[in-house]
Amino acid sequence: MTSPTNLITVFGYGPTGKATVDLLHARGQAVRVVQRKRPADLPPGIEFMACDVLKADDVKRALAGASQAVVTIGFDYTGRIWKAAWPKAMANLLAAAEAANVRVIQIDNMYMYGPQTAALHEDMPLTSYGVKPAVRAEVTRLWQKAARERRVRWAALRAPDFYGPGVRNSHMGDTGLVQVAQGKPAQLLMAPNLPHAFAYVPDIGRAAVSLIDAPDDAFGQVWHVPCAPAITPRQMLQIGADAAGVKLQVMALPSFMLQLLGVFAPPMRELSEMRFTWNRPYHVDAAKFARRFWSDATPFEIGIPAAIRSYPAAAPAKTKESRGQTPAATAAR
Repeated sequence: MTSPTNLITVFGYGPTGKATVDLLHARGQAVRVVQRKRPADLPPGIEFMACDVLKADDVKRALAGASQAVVTIGFDYTGRIWKAAWPKAMANLLAAAEAANVRVIQIDNMYMYGPQTAALHEDMPLTSYGVKPAVRAEVTRLWQKAARERRVRWAALRAPDFYGPGVRNSHMGDTGLVQVAQGKPAQLLMAPNLPHAFAYVPDIGRAAVSLIDAPDDAFGQVWHVPCAPAITPRQMLQIGADAAGVKLQVMALPSFMLQLLGVFAPPMRELSEMRFTWNRPYHVDAAKFARRFWSDATPFEIGIPAAIRSYPAAAPAKTKESRGQTPAATAAR
């Protein structure tokens, strides 16, 4: 188990990196955040170091003096970039972790399982499907080989789509709960009426800290973040609409339309290969993590209103009164 005085390096300060840092900082842990640019909202007392994970020397410097690291990095959502960047970044991280003898927790997604119909569990084989899923499978094999050879102590913490306060880049972010908070129609790529697992970002941070505090026998393996029991995206959005006090409006794009739109819009083409994650029921089995650590994932009835409160609300409708034009004043004009 790590001591609260030991330095922990966190690669990336997106939603999951920030959630992890917040928990560590709150308990007095020494934390170093590393990414290419300093986050504008980094709290005082947290060290920052500029780092490009595609540069081996940068990664080595980022791990200098650390006892553990949490990797929450991402790259532009294009298969071409993933094929070039992910293997290089993984090679740099593995080499630096081995040289510095630093334990690593990687916060990962679930793309490497490929198309499935059963609930996702840690023992499913790695896929060769598509571009982005195949890349995530490839880099998974890299760390698994290094762990088997006892060159690194590495644990993968996998989560499905996520949501939570301040989360924008998600199915339940800018086009979902943010729209609801502003009284606008939510725009869904996923099927609105099929159950879909979502992880609450603060729960992901909590799970990462659970692994940070775990002994070495928790490493060299994969763990799934506990999620609230899956409900449909429409039901999630309805909870958000109720919290915002607005009427729910949903616009759903049929998944087959992605291929057609992809001819003209490259981002849609990138999303098309990922249709298997939302065109069928999508469940996650986190029983393994629950047996070892905890299982009380945040209920949607708590997490979704918290997310709604973090987004800008709809601007009040302009009335004669709000413009300073009372009925009497209007009549006098």
